[in-house]
Amino acid sequence: MDVDAGPGGALGGALPTQPGELPLTRRLRSLLTWPSAETEPVGQLVRTHRAIHTGADPAVLRRAYTIAENMHRGQFRKSGEPYITHPLAVAQICAELGMDTITLVAALLHDTVEDTRYTLQALAEDFGHEVAHLVDGVTKFDKAFYGQAAEAETIRKMIIAAGKDVRVLIIKLADRLHNMRTLGVRSAASRERIARKTQEVLVPLCDRLGIQTLKRELDDVVLLHLEPDEHARIARHVHDRPGWDSYLSDVVAQAKVALRRSRVDGEVAPRPRHLYSIWKDTVAGGHAVPYDLPRITIVVDGPATDTYAALGAIHGLWRPVPGRFKDFIASPKNNLYRSLHTSVCGPGNRTVEVLIRTTEMHRSAEYGVAADFRFPRSGTAATTGSGQLDWLRRVLDWEQNAADPAQFLQSLRCDLSEVQIQVVAEGRQIVLPAGATPVDLAYELSADRGDRCLAARINGRLVPLSSELEEGDVVEIFTETDEEGSLDAEVAPRGPRREWLGFVKSPHAQMQINRWFADHSEPGISISDKVRLGRATIGLALRQHNRGLASDLPLLRLSEELGYPDLETLLVAVFDRVIEPDAVVRQLIDLVDHRQ
Repeated sequence: MDVDAGPGGALGGALPTQPGELPLTRRLRSLLTWPSAETEPVGQLVRTHRAIHTGADPAVLRRAYTIAENMHRGQFRKSGEPYITHPLAVAQICAELGMDTITLVAALLHDTVEDTRYTLQALAEDFGHEVAHLVDGVTKFDKAFYGQAAEAETIRKMIIAAGKDVRVLIIKLADRLHNMRTLGVRSAASRERIARKTQEVLVPLCDRLGIQTLKRELDDVVLLHLEPDEHARIARHVHDRPGWDSYLSDVVAQAKVALRRSRVDGEVAPRPRHLYSIWKDTVAGGHAVPYDLPRITIVVDGPATDTYAALGAIHGLWRPVPGRFKDFIASPKNNLYRSLHTSVCGPGNRTVEVLIRTTEMHRSAEYGVAADFRFPRSGTAATTGSGQLDWLRRVLDWEQNAADPAQFLQSLRCDLSEVQIQVVAEGRQIVLPAGATPVDLAYELSADRGDRCLAARINGRLVPLSSELEEGDVVEIFTETDEEGSLDAEVAPRGPRREWLGFVKSPHAQMQINRWFADHSEPGISISDKVRLGRATIGLALRQHNRGLASDLPLLRLSEELGYPDLETLLVAVFDRVIEPDAVVRQLIDLVDHRQ
């Protein structure tokens, strides 16, 4: 995939034929053709796979390889290598992740349906519908037929397929990783284009799946092709660090002693940062030289509570750096990453970063959704897709509202590229893109809550709906029916406001708002509706102060004092946020209390 077939692949790499041989006979012959033990191409793949899954049957891998090799025969990569080297390498990457046999079979065959005469139906008959689903999920749409929409259609199809089986995405990531490893044979323009697309979609996709062992290499290869000079500079820094290894050895030794004294069982090891991570922090901090702190990982052999005991042992040994502690165990990241992060003044008063986690957390941090397959629980095979993350379900929800594949791809890139925050609403943590507003949150709660969103409180304070939420905010969303005393329940809600499109951040909210306006042909909100909703907003603000209105007289007097020609004009101004509800309520309370 992503690499053209050379001469000889024009016919799709059909099997060599015998005179008069039927296609079925040819397929059966391919199943019985085995390489010798001395030259077995899948030998390394089988050894890697069985080292993790000892009971795996290598026969099906050999059979899949034989079909793939025969089908791709005559096709070559741009490097001049036989094309079969690519699917074999993709399967090897999947094996090193610890994926199951079905995934490896699909990896070996992942380009056959796209690039050869091997049909999806034939594949399903030979290896089952599960393998066929995985291969179909990563098979690209034909550019000759779909034109410019081919890429967007392909990614949309892949995400939908991943909703049924997350292994589709794992094969795609392994496919792209091998293509990135061999990108050097491409032209400079092709290298930059492919690296940029990898950076925009597949690297953050890998991060959302939690597969850091793949993401680190993808990050570094992307840096190599987009910033070759910076890649070389960071690589020289890593190679030439004087005394680095001996210093880390001393840190590890002292940390082990501290853990033993605190009776915490665990492994301590250096945790070198990859090149892209060093470069990113260097640029973000504006440092003239590569910014790279010594770092260690402590993996405790026990329950999550032991991580806090280990933290106490480290902080008792070395003074913690203020403001550098993060608890991703109590509040996991959106990709389910869990760990304690702290920085301490280590030996020689040098800042050292420390990561503390349990064995299970460490496995999840390294392998993400693949950990379910590499370390199946209770000796049973992992259930396909059991590691799907919340974001994938959210993407599948708003995918149905995307007007076309191009809009879906644009929204997916936006969703993947954004930094995420977590807020608390209705007693649960909700992940949103950085810069999200209460309207984004309302639509995350439900489409109906979003359409009827009227007001919001952040940390107990009534705020404009355009306010940006911050990490850890506690948010309350009020809808039109929440202010029962001020609203006519029989009046149908008017839905979202067009101006919301100017500040909402999440693709889900944008699509839901656009969907509502596409489904409703009536003109924009009327003056009477603005009056009604402005009154409801003031009612909500008064409830903040445990106050209410027995009549409109105080509002009438206030509108005169503020220079409005009538009460309705004031209420419209409140709705349009010409004047903030809080300001109106403060003056209204002062007016009423002063008159009394």
